[in-house]
Amino acid sequence: MDILATIAEPRRREILRLVWDGPRPVSEIAANLDITIGAVSQHLARLREADLVTVEPRGRQRLYAAKRDSLAQFAPMLEAMWRSDLDRLAERIERERGG
Repeated sequence: MDILATIAEPRRREILRLVWDGPRPVSEIAANLDITIGAVSQHLARLREADLVTVEPRGRQRLYAAKRDSLAQFAPMLEAMWRSDLDRLAERIERERGG
């Protein structure tokens, strides 16, 4: 699986950002992204295939976490993508405010 193709999808990058600091259940990820649990599960499946996240069963839940070692080589690129996304958002907000 091509890691770059996998992380090119904005929702997957956002999921990686959410699970970067620690394990989260699918329901929490879905709530943060305002998308269905099914959609999150599909994205997580692609991220697992690319070896970018781990899953740990805990009770009735599965907790997902970023596999930092797999992402280390892409850290500068990911930071640039996230920064770019934030810059575009800031520009849009500024335009909508009339600035």
